[in-house]
This record gives sequence, structure tokens and C-alpha cells, in this order.
Amino acid sequence: MTVEIEFRSLDEIEWRVADGDDGTFEGRACQYGVVDSYGTTFHQRTFRKGLRGSYALLFMHSPMQPVGTFTAEERDDGLYISGRYDDTAAGRDARTMARSGSASELSVGFVRTDLPDWKKLYEMEEEARKELLNNIKSARLVEVSQITARMAAVPGSKLKTVRSALGDLYDEVDAPTIADRIREEQERREAEASDRMQERARRAALLKLQTAGR
Repeated sequence: MTVEIEFRSLDEIEWRVADGDDGTFEGRACQYGVVDSYGTTFHQRTFRKGLRGSYALLFMHSPMQPVGTFTAEERDDGLYISGRYDDTAAGRDARTMARSGSASELSVGFVRTDLPDWKKLYEMEEEARKELLNNIKSARLVEVSQITARMAAVPGSKLKTVRSALGDLYDEVDAPTIADRIREEQERREAEASDRMQERARRAALLKLQTAGR
């Protein structure tokens, strides 16, 4: 089963990398109660279901390039993380880039758990569907990534499949988004309606010929 993983990054960075040699970091990965650049709003306790254990800190959302680990907790104003860089070349490089500012932003990867099946979404009135999609009230945290400045993922450009939030690595795929499915369903129904109209017109023309020939 594939699931849609979405990404968000904060407009204002609120995380700190320790100056010492312990390689620790902490900060806010997701802010609650504000409309982000995607037009969506995370509400308090969005990640209340499923925050457990350690997560991998990735670089640019690549499951092949973990650079550290962290734990996460929810506070009134957002999701906060604290962790430590790996004592590896990748971990040391990521720490250096975070401190220099060349890769100093965070982006959270999550799976929404507050949406009905996309077919039910399609059947909703447009305003109600937009209201639901733009307000994130429940989600499962998958990972947090360190990203280069202003390089957050473009909404809807890619999906990833995941077998479990802390399990196997996930692969990038060109699977359709929820918006894609809704659009495809609309196009399918419009095509069917057009076909029916053409068939009725064909039958009417045939009937007219038959009547004229009598």
C-alpha cells in the first residue's frame, strides 16, 4: 500500500546547533496555528498519535543519507525535535553546513491521517474539500530533513512510498497525489458524459434518418 508523504518547511528557522563538540541540535520542526506557504495550517496536537522512539535526521529527504537521530515532542506552538549528529563524514558535513548557513533549514515529512478516501473527497463540495485539505489536524511523523536554504520540496511534485515510519527505506515514485486522483476522476466523468452526449446525438441522427426514409 502506498501513502502520500508531504513536506513542509518553516519560513522562520528556529533550531540551534551546539557550538561544542557533542554534535547536538534542537529546534522547532513544525509550527501550529499559522497558514504556511502551501496554504495549509497545522493545528495543535497534530502529531499526537504515533510519536515514539528515535527518528532519522535526513539530508534533503534522502533515506540513503541519514546524518543523525532525534526525538520529537509536541508543545503548544509546534513540534520540537532534539538530537545528535552522527559521528560520520555525512553527519559532520551536515553539522558544518547547518552552522555555516548553507544548509540551515528543516523540513518535516509526514503522512496525513485525517483524510477520508480520495473518492469521498471528490464527492464533497469544493469549499468543504478545500477547508478539509487546508487544515491538518492529524498526521504521522515520518522524518525530518536538513535542507539547503529555500529548497523545500515543491507541493505535489513527488510522492514517496513508505512501509513504516521507522521501518524500511522508502523509494521515490511518480505516483498520483490526492489532487491528481480528484482531477483524473473529474476528467473521467467528464469524458463519460461527453461520450453519452455523443451517443445520444448519434442515435437521434439515426432516428431522424429512419423517420425521413419512411
